[in-house]
Amino acid sequence: MKKILLSATLLMFGATAFAQDLPANPEPGKCYVRCKTPEVWKNEDVTIEIAPAYKKIVTHPAEYNTVTERVLVKEAGQRLVVVPAVWENKTLTYTAKEDANKLSVIKATFGRDSETIETKAASANWEMSEKAPDCESSDPNDCRYWCYKPVPAKFVTIPLTTLNKDANTVSSEVPGYDKTYTKRVMVTPPTTKSIEIPAEYGTIKKTVLTKDAWQEEVTVAAKYKSVTKEILVNKGGLTTWKEVECELVNNTILPINWNLGSATLTSGAKRIIDSRLLPVLKDGVAVALESHTDSRGTKESNQDLSERRAQAVTNYLISKGVNPSQLTGNGFGESKLTNRCSNGVSCTEAQHRANRRTTFRVINQK
Repeated sequence: MKKILLSATLLMFGATAFAQDLPANPEPGKCYVRCKTPEVWKNEDVTIEIAPAYKKIVTHPAEYNTVTERVLVKEAGQRLVVVPAVWENKTLTYTAKEDANKLSVIKATFGRDSETIETKAASANWEMSEKAPDCESSDPNDCRYWCYKPVPAKFVTIPLTTLNKDANTVSSEVPGYDKTYTKRVMVTPPTTKSIEIPAEYGTIKKTVLTKDAWQEEVTVAAKYKSVTKEILVNKGGLTTWKEVECELVNNTILPINWNLGSATLTSGAKRIIDSRLLPVLKDGVAVALESHTDSRGTKESNQDLSERRAQAVTNYLISKGVNPSQLTGNGFGESKLTNRCSNGVSCTEAQHRANRRTTFRVINQK
């Protein structure tokens, strides 16, 4: 009886393979799934200048020194015994501080600009059309066609700072100033016997320029930023058939011990996914994930919890490099209990834990 059933199954399989695009030369007792060749991308770092190098000018003021100078304040003369000499005061001017220059800095001015970088090149995906409304065939795969639809490129705009005008200096004059001192001079000498009067001297202080104002130039380095963009190395989308273990076609328990009310993957759960599920996905097949809860809590909260658990597994697999097109995740809440532990039934923690499960099965890629 088993041989008759096996022969009938092979005949039905062969007829279906002829009618559909199924694997050529399949072996009895083997299972096959449809896979798509994944796109291969690589990351490339691009460095751009976001701010230019520019010159900064530091100015230093002029330097002065104060000196003391001995000056003649009264000339030598003569005093007459009979008719004394006639004197008068005369004011003399001298430079008390010399002229100099002062430097003022006009700062550099900048402008705003931007540069657009392509972070992901344009690509395309295969999509199957809906069944034509006038199709007379009962086969759902007839009267359909594949469309290779483009996926637009992705861009990112980076703000830039541009140098409008570099820094410079403007020189302005710092005037010096003069001072005066009084000098007595003889207007009329004595007409008779004269007595010599010695000259008189005094001291004055002068501020003299020892070093004029000067400037120092400092170069401020340019600023750069690195942007990572994705480059398509190999285009995917080609359909192939892969042989898989037949038990993987059915829902297989992924023994993750979900904590009560939690959708967080523990380190132990991640190790289970790495060892049990990642090797299957690395072959390029697609899987359908299903997550369930026990009956404790409301149906609405359990439905949301199961969906978050399915999404947690999906997100972890994507973080490990799995293409999102290979993954389908659904939550079923408490709708598919594996035992009698429904609402109001007293059960052990082990029995409730059996319902907090996640399963996977290998499916055809659409």
